[in-house]
Amino acid sequence: MRTLAQQLRIILPLVLFLFASPDAGAQLLKKLGKAAERAAERTVERRVEKETQEKTDAVLDSILEPGSKGKQQTGQNPFPMDGGNNPGGSDGVNATANILDSGGPKSIQVYSKFDFVPGDKLLFFDDFSNDFIGDFPSKWNTNGGGEVVTLNDSPEKWLELISGYNLYFIPDVPSLPEEYTIEFDIETVGLDNKTSSTATLRISISDDDLFKEGSNFVHSHLPFCQYAPIGINMENHINSEREIYSTVKADLRDEVLNRPHISIAVNKQRYRLWVNEEKYIDIPRIVPQGGVLKTLKFHMNNFKDGKERLFITNLKVAKGGLDLRRTLISEGKVSTNGILFDSGSANIQPQSMGIIRQISQVLQQESSMNLNIIGHTDSDGDDTTNMQLSKKRADAVRNALVEIYNVAGDRLKTEGKGETVPIGDNGTTDGKAQNRRVEFIKI
Repeated sequence: MRTLAQQLRIILPLVLFLFASPDAGAQLLKKLGKAAERAAERTVERRVEKETQEKTDAVLDSILEPGSKGKQQTGQNPFPMDGGNNPGGSDGVNATANILDSGGPKSIQVYSKFDFVPGDKLLFFDDFSNDFIGDFPSKWNTNGGGEVVTLNDSPEKWLELISGYNLYFIPDVPSLPEEYTIEFDIETVGLDNKTSSTATLRISISDDDLFKEGSNFVHSHLPFCQYAPIGINMENHINSEREIYSTVKADLRDEVLNRPHISIAVNKQRYRLWVNEEKYIDIPRIVPQGGVLKTLKFHMNNFKDGKERLFITNLKVAKGGLDLRRTLISEGKVSTNGILFDSGSANIQPQSMGIIRQISQVLQQESSMNLNIIGHTDSDGDDTTNMQLSKKRADAVRNALVEIYNVAGDRLKTEGKGETVPIGDNGTTDGKAQNRRVEFIKI
């Protein structure tokens, strides 16, 4: 802190200058006045921004986490405790997402800008609900091992992968098209500060449909090391020639401990990857042209046997995922099973905001368009309960459009049809996933 003498040495020359040169003094005072005015404006702007941010967070919390009222949640269980077989519309793919971090609720305001949009035609879905514990899942292939398990007291099922060289886990996905999306959840056990820097899960799309890398492929390596941020490694081969080998900085140490949701979008040559709401990879020309990559594979390596364990569930592959906006404008109708809800409830999961955001953009552009939002469930549970649930879910989507994206409420109607209009076989996991959907129809 300056002494009084030091302060006087600074102030006195300034005072003498002002008295000696009135014009200069007036100009200086005018500049000081403008600077003070700008500082006051900035203070007001910051205060308004803070208040707006708080109100926006409160709105999002009320829609995405009803009943939380901004209170901190504690006592988070490291394993998922919400199974996919609840009455009133079993949701499988819609199992509760983990959106908390160790410090309490994560601000979910970021999800209003989340731009991942899942494909609208389901190709494959598996939550292992039809498999027996201890078996290798019936809709997968491997050249190693692995088994279906549960964690703690939850009925939700997971495939435990095993670590090793040249081991592959291949779901029975039909041949991949040129545009599609991939989603799945991960759980881990036993990771600590001794976990290897080379402990990774490799997600591959390849032209080989069995247990080789192939002449053409794209690899994403998700890191599980805990003592340093390793980053996401990306690699491709086109006609056996490597064109891309890079590592994108990414600190995923906390994410991999807290059931991350992985989302991937392939649009011809473009490849994007999200971990939870954060997009880490967006490479415009990494996928070989011509749709030669037909097979999805998983490979994990350098995990300590018997200590560090990796599980996967809710694998969903869907065709499309590029842009629902054009479809809605040109056809006046769009149906999606990418708007996810907590199991048996109308609580929207935050990663669904990419689709809702696109719908809002259409409504902003097409000012005369009004929509009917229709909710559908699968056949699990009571008919009456499913009808009520589907209407509540349609209402929740409407509320998100109104409260978050400022769409006029009188432009949106809602309806629930429960399980009465299936488009898939409710006797299969894939069929149930197709039937759990939301429709937007121009009126």
